[in-house]
Amino acid sequence: MLTKRLIACLDVQNGRTVKGTNFVNLRDAGDPVALAARYAQEGIDELVLLDITATVEKRRTLIELVRNVAREVNIPFTVGGGIGAVADVEALLLSGADKVSLNSSVLREPGLIDELARRFGSQAIVVAVDARQTNDAAQGPADEAWEVFTHGGRHPVGREAVAWCREAAERGAGELLLTSMSHDGTRDGYALGFTRAVAAGVGVPVIASGGAGAAPHFRDVLLPGGADAALAASVFHFGDLSVAGLKSYLLAEGVAMRPAV
Repeated sequence: MLTKRLIACLDVQNGRTVKGTNFVNLRDAGDPVALAARYAQEGIDELVLLDITATVEKRRTLIELVRNVAREVNIPFTVGGGIGAVADVEALLLSGADKVSLNSSVLREPGLIDELARRFGSQAIVVAVDARQTNDAAQGPADEAWEVFTHGGRHPVGREAVAWCREAAERGAGELLLTSMSHDGTRDGYALGFTRAVAAGVGVPVIASGGAGAAPHFRDVLLPGGADAALAASVFHFGDLSVAGLKSYLLAEGVAMRPAV
């Protein structure tokens, strides 16, 4: 069995880490540099920093913040938000990021995935997919319908999410970061049907995001859900779960992963 990963997400607005529910009602969660350093010391496998208003405000990701976080960590570190060109990706990688996460820009111009994968390697290219369930799926997960959104969940783009994930992987994305807007911040568990459908349809690692609230939610998305990694924010930021405690639980449940330090 391949090793699974735990990822802490730092959603950043105005230089501070924030967290909300269903992409709204944001509250302060602390300094991103300090949080990044803490999680790295506690044994988190990877970090994702998302500048959540960069695209809406039509500006680039905060390079200086990326540099500051990169100085504090020695684990893989992904950066996203407002990335729309080859030059943006190059600047972030040179500033210390290991990978970049793209969403709105590659939906506008899917060929950008191909170009970036050729230039920087697929291992550096993560395509983020923000999706909302658009039906009640009364007959079960197989009947779920998911639509892709951009600009921090503000704009529907009229694309079916699982099909877009397949295209992104075929174009060269090295990983897919799936965020269920329907589950985000609810702490009711991940979107298992959505995650399973994508994981079964692509040949690249899938990161599940949105809905983590208790240790069993991580087990469910990493085992029956088929995810390669589980990303969470509020349960770490506000002390509901510790990295060490969660990893101990998951190892005892048969999830293969690197122990906490």
